[in-house]
Amino acid sequence: MAEGIYGRLGDPLPYASAEQRATFARGRAVALRRFDRQDGLGPAFNVTFCGACHERPVTGGSSGLYRNFFLSGVETPDGAFVPGFSAGDAGGVIRLYYYGDDYPARPPVPAETNIVTQRNAIPFFGVGLIAELPDAEIQRRADPDDADGDGVSGRVNYDRGFVGRFGRKSQTVSIEGFIRGPLFNHMGVTTDPLSEPQRAALPVDSSDPTLRGAQLDLASTLARFAQAAAPDGPTLDDDGVADPEMTTAELFDLVSFAMLLAAPAPEPPTALSRRGAEVFDRIGCDGCHAPRLTGPRGPLPLFSDLLVHDMGPELADGVRMKDAGGAEFRTQPLWGIAAVGPYLHDGRATTIAEAIAMHGGEAQPHAEAFLALTGDDAAALEEFLLSLGGRDQSTPGLLPPNAPVPDPGAYGGPIRPLTSAERERFEAGRALFDADFGISDGVGAPRMNGDSCRACHFDPVIGGAGPRGVDVVRHGIINASGGFVAPSVGTILHRGTALPADPNRAQGDASVFELRQTPPLFGVGLIDAIDADAILANADPDDTLTPDGISGRASWTDGHRLGRFGWKAQVPSVDEFTRDAVGAELGMTLPPVAGMTFGVLHDNDGVADPELSAEEAQLLSDYMRLLAPPPRQPASDPAAALRGEQIFAAVGCASCHVPTLPTVDGADVALYSDLLLHEILPAGAVGIEDTSAGMREFRTAPLWGIATSGPYLHSGAADTLEQAILLHAGEADATRAAFEALSTADRAALLMFLGTL
Repeated sequence: MAEGIYGRLGDPLPYASAEQRATFARGRAVALRRFDRQDGLGPAFNVTFCGACHERPVTGGSSGLYRNFFLSGVETPDGAFVPGFSAGDAGGVIRLYYYGDDYPARPPVPAETNIVTQRNAIPFFGVGLIAELPDAEIQRRADPDDADGDGVSGRVNYDRGFVGRFGRKSQTVSIEGFIRGPLFNHMGVTTDPLSEPQRAALPVDSSDPTLRGAQLDLASTLARFAQAAAPDGPTLDDDGVADPEMTTAELFDLVSFAMLLAAPAPEPPTALSRRGAEVFDRIGCDGCHAPRLTGPRGPLPLFSDLLVHDMGPELADGVRMKDAGGAEFRTQPLWGIAAVGPYLHDGRATTIAEAIAMHGGEAQPHAEAFLALTGDDAAALEEFLLSLGGRDQSTPGLLPPNAPVPDPGAYGGPIRPLTSAERERFEAGRALFDADFGISDGVGAPRMNGDSCRACHFDPVIGGAGPRGVDVVRHGIINASGGFVAPSVGTILHRGTALPADPNRAQGDASVFELRQTPPLFGVGLIDAIDADAILANADPDDTLTPDGISGRASWTDGHRLGRFGWKAQVPSVDEFTRDAVGAELGMTLPPVAGMTFGVLHDNDGVADPELSAEEAQLLSDYMRLLAPPPRQPASDPAAALRGEQIFAAVGCASCHVPTLPTVDGADVALYSDLLLHEILPAGAVGIEDTSAGMREFRTAPLWGIATSGPYLHSGAADTLEQAILLHAGEADATRAAFEALSTADRAALLMFLGTL
């Protein structure tokens, strides 16, 4: 086997030089960089950073089911595949979000679309080693006509004359191209191609072989590990940010990061894993999952032939890429498989056993042989596969094994020192909050926005807010008289679905779309404990108590319970917030609980109801209830921040963003909100109604933690706090005007104060 290529998932290759390790670190930072609109994000996009889709179990890996993306297109009468259009050309990728005037917030899927499928992200571990493989090493295993009669007929997929090896259909040979495409298709971030000198300087030489080959002998070529050139030509958009939106230096670092990711380290063999390896060979898995391919550094145990194989009608997606047909997929490398589920091209398999059983086409006899195994042989096979790397880093979610609990009062920590029983419950609730659910667990009924609670609440730590890439899209109908009508499918347009061929299209007559930012959950237990009378004391629905143009009013759910959670204050308690999110966002069912009206009790996804128990729901609620409020941040100029606090009150911000409210026990909660509904959209604006909240009404957002919870406003329309203030309207017109009239120094002081919250 090749030596010196293994490491922990997410670490650089052991042989990387000091300079390459520095490049690796910079590239990882680029992968984690959140792009805002002012950085060039969009206008059409799916995610805001590369690490969003390559996060499991660490940056550079795969992703949970909720990060699946949709591909669409049209199959023509002659069998050709034409990639679909989605707020622009994106190679068939369906964009889930759009800002601007040309399309709604959820771009439409063209009516002529007749193919829609999903893709789960592919891990990058060891891809630089795969890039080094000679074309001939892959080609020699091809048997397109099944000449040996074993029923397995792997084919090469070519990319501009070179042997493809990356992507679900081996449609790409260039790591640079494999990165530049998603940057544009999924983030709307434009790039220029790397120059030939930059490509030659990459960890895997990717310069054009036609420009260098004539001068190189065979030994030199092997030393440089030549790879085909990436596609030429810049990507461009018209979002008002100068192209390219990512510099070639940043792109170089990002491509280098991918190329330098170490291969997953296999575990030392045991008697059980050796038996599993024998079973693996006996039932024919090695026919496609070739145990090793030989590159310049020696044999690589990636367990893939990198060829495309017909996987049968059940897995077929109809998408043709280069020479790969609609039922053909690349043999997925198995190294590191323990840590990179869910499995198969669309993540439909939650477990390895499910994935094997779902194999069809050329693999059908081997799937049947697997299903016929004794229990001991099946267990041995699973042990062998799990031993191929990554098991020690695998967890049900993204928290690493034995992740410590932050200190009391810190972000993500408990509200106070906990008793041993409370701490046990806090840790169990946090683990469940982080855990990814699969289709066989009942997630997506059939629709969902996430496959875990953490999927949307992770900034700056688990339990926090979420970037634009996890926004919820709501839609509705404005009738002829200007009133709001909820669509028959509900106002939520979910981002994902458990049905492979369902793109979650908007109702045809929908005329209004709204984005909803994920709010942080820090301190929600204190909000739950705020005295209802204290909230109602600030209500002035007719603006008669203090005729100042501000007329906050209470939100009532079920006609009698005071709402205090959600952008429209549509949820009355933490327990109901949990039930609402489990049903509406995860698509999972819960048992009925006396006095509770939120949550989904039954669905038709084939998984027995309830899919989450009452005790599990209570664990989630208890965890959130024990989360500490956001810690105050130090100011670089305390005197200016203090003056900013005074200006905050003087211009009228504190009229709605009330600094403190008391709990029923008399403790002050410094959340900077009155928890009431206010009209903050311009007169005549249309939006979504929810419970008792009108189209232009929103709950006053608590300001604690605002320094780490951007972007801002319900729709994430503001990248900065200043932009957020300037977008206030309606009841906030006078306050916004007062802010606009401030001197530059006073504005800066007010913003500095907000940064301390």
